[in-house]
Amino acid sequence: MSQHPLSQYLDAIPDFPKPGIVFSDISPLLKTHLNETIDAMSELFTEQEWQEVDYLAGIESRGFIFASALAYKHNKGFVKVRKPGKLPNVCASIEYGLEYGSDKLEMQKGDGKKVILFDDLIATGGSMGAAAELCEKVGYEVMSMACLIDLADLNSFEYQGKVVRSVIQLKD
Repeated sequence: MSQHPLSQYLDAIPDFPKPGIVFSDISPLLKTHLNETIDAMSELFTEQEWQEVDYLAGIESRGFIFASALAYKHNKGFVKVRKPGKLPNVCASIEYGLEYGSDKLEMQKGDGKKVILFDDLIATGGSMGAAAELCEKVGYEVMSMACLIDLADLNSFEYQGKVVRSVIQLKD
């Protein structure tokens, strides 16, 4: 499989955040190729899809990077999906499992408009699935989901028939 050229700027960090996990560090990529990364994520969607969406939702914290930059690029609003205790006027929360534990996400009330949900990476799909469910719970319509990196061997995730679009697919 031919890999996206941006993948060469990722660092693989073994045993982080715990033994047995290989963490894909996007820091070097963002430091030297942020514009190219945002452009590549933008190209995951057609012009018509960009016109139809109202907001870009980012999952804390690295999803904020992509959703906010793409919101600026496409003149859209930005919505936060946050971890507990960091957001006033929380409308709803959801707890979910991770490949190395569990976590919780919270959001403010939505307004019925369409969102594309962004994160840096999808492994098992736990946080993406929880965030998509939470977006709908607070009142948004999830149009699509995207991330920079898909750890393809760890998941076959989809939400309501929608698959997560990604720039880089990593396989063992």
